[in-house]
Amino acid sequence: MKIIVTGGAGFIGGNFVHHMVNKYPEYQIINLDLLTYAGNLETLKPVEDKPNYKFVHGDIADRDFVFKLFEEEKPDIVVNFAAESHVDRSITDPEAFVRTNVMGTTTLLDACRTYGIKRYHQVSTDEVYGDLPLDRPDLFFTETTPLHTSSPYSSSKASADLFVLAYHRTYGLPVTVSRCSNNYGPYHFPEKLIPLMISRA
Repeated sequence: MKIIVTGGAGFIGGNFVHHMVNKYPEYQIINLDLLTYAGNLETLKPVEDKPNYKFVHGDIADRDFVFKLFEEEKPDIVVNFAAESHVDRSITDPEAFVRTNVMGTTTLLDACRTYGIKRYHQVSTDEVYGDLPLDRPDLFFTETTPLHTSSPYSSSKASADLFVLAYHRTYGLPVTVSRCSNNYGPYHFPEKLIPLMISRA
């Protein structure tokens, strides 16, 4: 089994790479990351010499590069963690979020459709659902909650999700989407709340 993990040098993707490389030594894990400000290869030092791990530097929105990688590696599964994800940055520069989160996703989907995969998994966010009122603790988001974005970041992720679901419906691409809430733990980027407060303290 060969898995391309995009954004594997980031916080959540890096933890996923650690888990997969160590738990499934028979799988080949290919980590594709552009190494923007949130990517850190130090996160992956413990696995960089493992025989079932490989790092590839590149941009998921670079169509020629992505198609060449798929042609060479012929992955079975793609797990897409790669994303611009900071809400404040999305307000300052929405275009970067459209390029990575929307165009990058559709580039991956087109490569998956061209070269054939067993599964494409889109790592999304609960922010596509918008906000819950603080005075209504009885309310929850569910999978049927309508999308109600409130920032360029969440709008770009919702758009990517819709493309993923459309590729399933239109082309029969085998896809799944997860919309997790906030994550925290090892290798968390210091601009996020918990590591920021710890470093300030």
